[in-house]
Amino acid sequence: MRELLDVRRIVCVVALLALAGTGAWAEVTLSGMFTSNMVLQRGLELPIWGGAAPGEQVTVSTCGQEQSTVAGDDGKWMVRLDPIEMAGPFTVTVTGDNEIVLENVIMGDVWICSGQSNMVWAVCNSVNGAEEVAAADYPMIRLCQVARTTSVEPTDRIAASWQPCAPETVGGFSAIGYFFGRDVHLATGVPIGLISANWDATPVEAWTSAEKLAEYPAIAGPLYERWQGYIDAYPAALEKYQSETIPAWEKQVAEAREAGTTPPVRPRAPVGPEAPTRPSNLFNAMIYPIIPYAIKGAIWYQGESNVRADETGAWNYRILFPAMIEDWRERWGIGDFPFGWIQLANFYDVAEQPADSAWAELRESQSATLALPNTGQALAIDSGMADNIHPTDKQTPAHRLALWALATVYGQDVDYLGPTYESMEIDGDRIRLHFTGVADRLRRMVTENAPYPSPLVGFQIAGADRQWVWADAQIEHDTVVVWSGQVPHPVAVRYAWSDNPVANLYDDAGLPAVPFRTDDWPLFTQPSPQPSQ
Repeated sequence: MRELLDVRRIVCVVALLALAGTGAWAEVTLSGMFTSNMVLQRGLELPIWGGAAPGEQVTVSTCGQEQSTVAGDDGKWMVRLDPIEMAGPFTVTVTGDNEIVLENVIMGDVWICSGQSNMVWAVCNSVNGAEEVAAADYPMIRLCQVARTTSVEPTDRIAASWQPCAPETVGGFSAIGYFFGRDVHLATGVPIGLISANWDATPVEAWTSAEKLAEYPAIAGPLYERWQGYIDAYPAALEKYQSETIPAWEKQVAEAREAGTTPPVRPRAPVGPEAPTRPSNLFNAMIYPIIPYAIKGAIWYQGESNVRADETGAWNYRILFPAMIEDWRERWGIGDFPFGWIQLANFYDVAEQPADSAWAELRESQSATLALPNTGQALAIDSGMADNIHPTDKQTPAHRLALWALATVYGQDVDYLGPTYESMEIDGDRIRLHFTGVADRLRRMVTENAPYPSPLVGFQIAGADRQWVWADAQIEHDTVVVWSGQVPHPVAVRYAWSDNPVANLYDDAGLPAVPFRTDDWPLFTQPSPQPSQ
């Protein structure tokens, strides 16, 4: 009899497992993007999605609306709520064979905050970090942190959490994201949701889909060839790392501790298929699963990992960066949503003489991306640090980016652009420059690199020989006149064209002039023309 009972138990367990495998007992679930305390985008259709047993009916109700659907054969479901304008807080209820209730939800404007380490940089580590954290009591700002993960294929899985902005929650959040969102919220009164999805030391191609990269074979071909080399070498490199490199390092650490000296840093693991720097790995794991969460726009701080001279370097950034923006916009399917970024900050030593600068060239690629509609740029060439690629002043560039949003997205009458080169004319041994985007008048600003009574600085001038020298410059009404006794017949001017420019042309709004060049000569990172076949 006991043997018969045991057999029956086994049969029941197998049957139950089979039912579970078909989803018969599956509970309705939500994408990880949907949690209590979240912000839903006001004024737009609201996609809400998750999983359930195939064929299970799912109903989402909130704010007097109720939308139902049936989970597909793959167990996925999505409903689209009609636009909602009310602010909340309110609840969202999801019902299937079980019920999920999300509390303290509000309507507002949702901004994605993405990029690399300067977007990762936390509020607590910024200038006056302790004071900023203590003052961050804004219940109508909500912070969503997307967990870092990679994937070689697009995935729906995502781990995220929404929290009201408070001293207890803001310290480790993106400083650029928070300061931007705070300034917009205080200026408009609109509740703000900030989705932080970023990763240190990652290039733009990691945040771009494979399909979009494939549209640029001259870049993607060499890029994928290089990565295939890394992947082919990875098994042997990993084995050596684990069997030789790490044991040797552990021995050095033990010896250092015994001697009372500083132990060496752990050696970096070899680059493999799951690396966050691999093309599309971060798009697949940290952007794709957010889509199509309704958003207002996106802000971006990245580029340092593309400052180089190769297929994904500073010159080709003018192709890759707009390609990524277009990629995201096409996939979200809500039009050309606002997309703003921070231009690279000043870094490294101040140049004694004019020289090639990959940093200046990448800044130019960033400025060139303004050709895309509904984009904006905030400068940081005066808020960086010569000895730190992560400047602690995140308030200045975030505020300038907020000015762009306030002016162009929220329709406020604020200056945001800064003097932008428009045209030039040669007058004997001088070049006269004309600008747009000037608030009232041009002015010479006192800066850390150019303290009073410094003359107008940051200009280079060259003749037909293309030999650059530092130039004299002065403001004349709404123009700048540039000259040098070393260049009697000038043909071109550059401004703030270096890694760490000493440059002090501003306008009355206190906004710096955008770095520029008037020439179209080949650049340091520009690929050489390929011979015709």
